[in-house]
Amino acid sequence: KIMPFFRRIIDRKKNEGYKASFNYTYSSIETYLENSIYQGPKMENLKFDDITLKWLYDFDNWLCEEGMSQNTRNIHFKNIRTVINAAIDEELTSNYPFRRFKIRQAATRKRSLPVEDLRKLFTCDVEPYQEFYRDMFKLIFMLCGINAIDLYNLTEITNEGRVEYSRAKTHRLYSIKVEPEAMEIINKYRGKMKLLCIADRWNSHRDFTKFINISLKKIGDLKIVGRGGKKEITPYWPELSTYWARHSWATIARKIGISKDDIALALGHSTGHDITDIYINEDNEKIDIANRRVLDFVLYDK
Repeated sequence: KIMPFFRRIIDRKKNEGYKASFNYTYSSIETYLENSIYQGPKMENLKFDDITLKWLYDFDNWLCEEGMSQNTRNIHFKNIRTVINAAIDEELTSNYPFRRFKIRQAATRKRSLPVEDLRKLFTCDVEPYQEFYRDMFKLIFMLCGINAIDLYNLTEITNEGRVEYSRAKTHRLYSIKVEPEAMEIINKYRGKMKLLCIADRWNSHRDFTKFINISLKKIGDLKIVGRGGKKEITPYWPELSTYWARHSWATIARKIGISKDDIALALGHSTGHDITDIYINEDNEKIDIANRRVLDFVLYDK
């Protein structure tokens, strides 16, 4: 039966984000199976062979009627596919309905800033409390679009002047040279528990990400109106988030002629070759050169 096995897969997940995603899919399937429109085997009797092409399409239609976006539905089907693949590996089933069921990725909105907007963000007037959040966005950008969770978990700068870590999403070892502009921000916000004070102020990267994204969205024209001095804000970038730093770095890097392969390296994607000291050194040098070129272009218009 599939649902008890699904539960075991969830229990095996170490990453809390993945665990939450699979739990969401599990509860969505549970709700669907209990819905009056569903006529197939219920929760306790659902078998691997019951997950047919028709079952997947019917589930997709129900998710759509529930108002779930294409990308959210895709996450559910990727999780189901992972569970079925694991069951096949453990020889619990040979049923694989995804041969004919295509998971189509929906187009995502642009999440990068043009260089003119990026320069404006880096230099515009902000409220005192927003300076910290703006600086963290700048630091993310200056560290090749490092993910917020990895920024939160940084512990030290090596003797060679680099930050080195295992990327949370892919577990790939990663090394970035800390350029002088990034070092200035790091020194401004040194932490006690970890490299940066964000670990002193928030118990998790999720809390930090929540607050920084709320604050970034409020950067804009500020007016004080009325006798009570009420603030009215017209945001410059109403959807701005930390992820925009990553997208912006990649977009600008491509604009100034950095190869897609070197951009992928800088973003921490798979290199496509064995991990050896020779390759690691070559990769780091490529990343260093690419990042310096991006920073010179954005900060100094070189």
